[in-house]
Amino acid sequence: MTAWILLPVSLSAFSITGLWTVYAMAVMNRHVCPVENWSYNESCSPDPAEEGGPKTCCTLDDVPLISKCGTYPPESCLFSLIGNVGAFMVALICLLLYGQFLEQSRHSWINTTTLITGCTNAAGLVVVGNFQVDHAKSLHYIGAGVAFPAGLLFVCLHCVLSYHGASAPQDLAMAYLRIVLAAIAFVTLVLSGVFFIHESSQLQHGAALCEWVFVIDILVFYGTFCYEFGAVSSETLVAALQPAPGRACKSSGNSSTSTHLNCAPESVAMI
Repeated sequence: MTAWILLPVSLSAFSITGLWTVYAMAVMNRHVCPVENWSYNESCSPDPAEEGGPKTCCTLDDVPLISKCGTYPPESCLFSLIGNVGAFMVALICLLLYGQFLEQSRHSWINTTTLITGCTNAAGLVVVGNFQVDHAKSLHYIGAGVAFPAGLLFVCLHCVLSYHGASAPQDLAMAYLRIVLAAIAFVTLVLSGVFFIHESSQLQHGAALCEWVFVIDILVFYGTFCYEFGAVSSETLVAALQPAPGRACKSSGNSSTSTHLNCAPESVAMI
């Protein structure tokens, strides 16, 4: 086991904690309404008696979408930090996973496509985090339109790699867990998109809830990579950056190294 195992765990813990902190700051600063609020009005008049606490009168501008929570300072500063740091960690995780599959002689078009979609997801996160929706709406929506579908495609492709590469019962159990998480991500992203295009306050609020579930679900998915990262080493990063034809193979769930070159199942090699 190596220190690299902390990378996916840190991504999940840092991002989930940070996003909920951004939400809490936005609620307390009265920039969005709490997620438990389902009542929206056409307009609201200022009420000095409510200063210092969550809003009780909400309009559609106060729907607690993740992007809305990170629109205004000071929470926008933390939101940008999460986007930038999270994007770097996502790209590094994708690169290490790619290198690990190469170490196991499991080079395939799916592995390459997974790397591309993961890095595309990271690029979208940078745009989302640095261009707030109320100040640069077009760029923000472009970033979200890149990050969310790319993130979904990444988890789906990695489910395929995990399932076909399972060589032990615990590998198969992890693959099934990821398939469940990918299914949740697919459903919530579709529902979020369907709800978001409607002007109904109830559907807009539903879109916000689905968006939160989708993002948390994807971050949990990334956290499951701690299972493979027990076998990651500095040589894995070298393998990703400078792939060589001959290398030792490592099993996914531990740090043991095999001396033969073609240790992957034949079904994976053909994908």
